[in-house]
Amino acid sequence: MTGIAIIGFGEAGQVYAQDLSGVANVRVWDKKFLSQHAEHLRGLAGQIAVHPADSLNEALDGADLVLSLVTASSALDVAKQAAPLLRTGQIFLDFNSVAPETKRAAAEVIATGAGAYLDVAVMAPVPPKRLATPLLIGGLAAPVAADTLSALGCNARAASEHIGDVSAIKMCRSVMIKGLEGLTTECLSAARQYGVEEAVLASLHASFPSLGWNDQLPHYLISRVAEHGVRRAEEMGEVVKTLQDVGVTGVMSQATQQVQAGLPARMAEQCVRYSDLTPFIWQEALDRLR
Repeated sequence: MTGIAIIGFGEAGQVYAQDLSGVANVRVWDKKFLSQHAEHLRGLAGQIAVHPADSLNEALDGADLVLSLVTASSALDVAKQAAPLLRTGQIFLDFNSVAPETKRAAAEVIATGAGAYLDVAVMAPVPPKRLATPLLIGGLAAPVAADTLSALGCNARAASEHIGDVSAIKMCRSVMIKGLEGLTTECLSAARQYGVEEAVLASLHASFPSLGWNDQLPHYLISRVAEHGVRRAEEMGEVVKTLQDVGVTGVMSQATQQVQAGLPARMAEQCVRYSDLTPFIWQEALDRLR
């Protein structure tokens, strides 16, 4: 049975750990296992029948595939920590949403050891599709890894031989996706206070009738900022780096980063958790945070 180490036991890490545990031997490691959150996270691991390792070294021992699912700011550090521990034949799959140059730097670090590195772009939110979430893989061994992951139930496709290409696809896509979330949050925050949100949404629906402006789309887009804005703001920092590395100023993406960070910051100031806002109705949420 395939051995899999998952580094990072957040939302995405928990989904992959749970869904792969039936077809692979899964170990998980998260630096929070050494924090005040350790008991809770280890309990979650036990509930989904995966082994919570006591160290990164233990998690990697015997793994065929290593899935790095950490925050953008930790992605390169995790590669540095894993590089000297990896053995020949082990493949380090970098799932993190970071700039192509960050992926290339991580690949260079992994190359100093015995393991192999692959760039993975996660092309949609992991929930609700879970293992069916589209994955693009880049690197020389991408076809083999894509076949292995697909055999385990993942929706993986080899997309390039070059490290950084699939991350460029993901980062450029995020300019639009996270930007739309930020624009919707900003637009409807103002429209709600002016009392014209119904007219604004009707106008948007008339211009783009297939998107759902008159239905669930506004709730969904703003909820993503409320629930994941801290992580998305961090990703947008990597998007800005992606753009600036090729001479694009990234002004719009810098603004998106601010909006993505801003709503969770208001929630934190008022001691409001996302769970306090569910089921999420954008009008009620923004009224509560006004």
